[in-house]
Amino acid sequence: MQIIQSIREKGAAIVIVVIALSLIGFILMDAQQGGSTLFGSISTSVGKVNGETIELAEFNKRVKEAEDQQAQRSGQRPSGTQTYQIREQTWNQIIAESIFSGETKKLGIEFTPKELAFILLSNDPINPFVQEPTLKDSLTGKLDIKKAQDALKNIQKSKGEQRDLINAQIVNPLKLNKTVTKYSALLNGAAYCPKWQLDEEIKNEVSFSSITYVSVPYSDIPDGDIKITDKDVEEYVNSHKDLFKQEEGRNLSYLTFSQLPNKEDSTKVFAMLDGIKSSFQLDSNAQNFVSRNSSTIDFKDEYVPKSKISSMVSDTISKLSVGAVYGPYTDNGGYVLAKLLGSKQIPDSAKARHILIATTDTKTGQPLRTDTVAKKLADSIYNAINSGSDFTMLALQYSNDEGSKIKGGDLGTFGYGAMVPEFNDFCFNKTSGSKGVVKTQFGYHVIDLISQKDLKPAYKIAYVAKDVVASQETVNKASLDAIRASTEKTKDALQKYITKNGLSLTTNPSLVKENDFAVGALQDARSLVRWAFEASVGNVSEPFSIGDQFVVATLDKINNKGVQDVATARPGCEVIIRNQKKAAMIMKKLGNNPTLESAAAAYGKAVQYAGADSTITFASQMINGIGVEAKVLGAAFNPTLKGKTSAPIEGNSAVYLVKVMDVQAKPSPYTESTQKLVNTKVSAIRNQSAGWYEGLKNQADIKDERSKHF
Repeated sequence: MQIIQSIREKGAAIVIVVIALSLIGFILMDAQQGGSTLFGSISTSVGKVNGETIELAEFNKRVKEAEDQQAQRSGQRPSGTQTYQIREQTWNQIIAESIFSGETKKLGIEFTPKELAFILLSNDPINPFVQEPTLKDSLTGKLDIKKAQDALKNIQKSKGEQRDLINAQIVNPLKLNKTVTKYSALLNGAAYCPKWQLDEEIKNEVSFSSITYVSVPYSDIPDGDIKITDKDVEEYVNSHKDLFKQEEGRNLSYLTFSQLPNKEDSTKVFAMLDGIKSSFQLDSNAQNFVSRNSSTIDFKDEYVPKSKISSMVSDTISKLSVGAVYGPYTDNGGYVLAKLLGSKQIPDSAKARHILIATTDTKTGQPLRTDTVAKKLADSIYNAINSGSDFTMLALQYSNDEGSKIKGGDLGTFGYGAMVPEFNDFCFNKTSGSKGVVKTQFGYHVIDLISQKDLKPAYKIAYVAKDVVASQETVNKASLDAIRASTEKTKDALQKYITKNGLSLTTNPSLVKENDFAVGALQDARSLVRWAFEASVGNVSEPFSIGDQFVVATLDKINNKGVQDVATARPGCEVIIRNQKKAAMIMKKLGNNPTLESAAAAYGKAVQYAGADSTITFASQMINGIGVEAKVLGAAFNPTLKGKTSAPIEGNSAVYLVKVMDVQAKPSPYTESTQKLVNTKVSAIRNQSAGWYEGLKNQADIKDERSKHF
């Protein structure tokens, strides 16, 4: 016993040491990964706006609310790409709210509880209560104030998650709507146009000039004669930094290796179906045969009109003898065998009425009654109708189909396939006058099949279908090819590998930003983006599985936030710099104080005229024969140039010399009152201020740290 106890004590000591070492290792490992440790902690924020922290927990909470809302609308949870989009939308929404909230606080703009109550008890279209049928008066269609008051009291009493949900779906949208309205009203009220400004604009609009000029186009000097150095580009960029701002981002190129099925995969599926074709034709139990062979098209014991058979094969199948099999033929990316089991005449359209006993509310998704209760009520109504009760009155009293109940349940005439399958099957496979209870996804329907018309051939067909999917060999080959490419650890080595193996490298032209989730045509590529922001230029990535392909990427360039470097900026300014150098050459040849005549002689040009048609005005911008040349337009209205040749003007496409012949005024085109013109001008100013949010956003200090978490 003493030996056992000793072993226990020593063993316990060993266990304690092992646990301690493991914990230390875990802590150190976590520290290296940036996790929560004794030496640091995980960031609990996703960013800041003007110094105000956006907490990760709050951000995730709002993302989840948006995901839940989308799931409720669509009936399915968002996909990976949709989740990224929701995160982006949520981020932009939070940024907008934060920026706008700060602005409204400075201006003293508020949204008070009294305003909230006033809206929720009104028939204002922005009131969410107005959209809720249960809060409306059934006679007037307007908001039932008593019900709205009760709903408001419940809102005021709400707490916790329920309160958060109400704020997200009702209070916050209303607050944003009303404060934006107030803010816009302030901006509109501030719009002002003094009469002197209007008079000046009218004067400029009615004044027109006539000029003589000489132009020496830059195209007269070959581009090859002009050398543009990196220093030229750098000097131009430094003089125009606002034009060459860039966001932080990465430029990538990538190889793709498809995991989609290849020709061999397709041949295998074709051969497999072709091999069972004769067995399918001989088998007397088509339903069992379809099930045994795991067809992707389920067996349906029904007759369908020719219009519901794939148009590519409908003529062929409809001409088969009963029991014959056609195929394999291609359909929706797979192969299909089709066996004709029989044909008969069915109506092309039917007329029916129904009483829907729903189990759930189709608008809200909330349960109305249990399946058992719904079935019992539907059976009772069916029995009452068979006993002589009035169908119309029962529909008005019990039907949950608001669209048809007011017409006594009448659905009118509808074609084959217009209704859900169970309802459709009853109306087109039963005979006119049939009545019955049918269950669908909506609940239980008491159906009265009133009539059918236009009998046409219909066919019962059994299908054995197989999708063409990539075999494991195909996927393994794509994976292996991607791994081989990724072993080339530099871009130069990868390029040689590409050339040797006849592959193609895709260069993504767009800048990839830190929070992007797509790279060119690659969707759901968040893992690739994260790699790009950790890699160095020239690095080659490990393979990423993105969609239906493996991707191997190389990092081409790192763009830091700020001003573009020479290589990036060159394409955007090379033409401008070249024209500047040409302009300097042209002006040097013209010499000092050139005249129109001397300039024309130096370059073999003619002295030309413009403005005789009264088209040179400040409002026109375009000068006939010259084009858009703002400097020339300004010179045309310079009173010091009347009868005098200007100095050489460096334009967009040429060097110009201009002499003003005359400046005149034509009659004002305006017949409206001055006040009306002022009002028109104010409206134009208000329209220009519509982009106020972008102005506020550009001034805000926004720090985006989402990439640390997603």
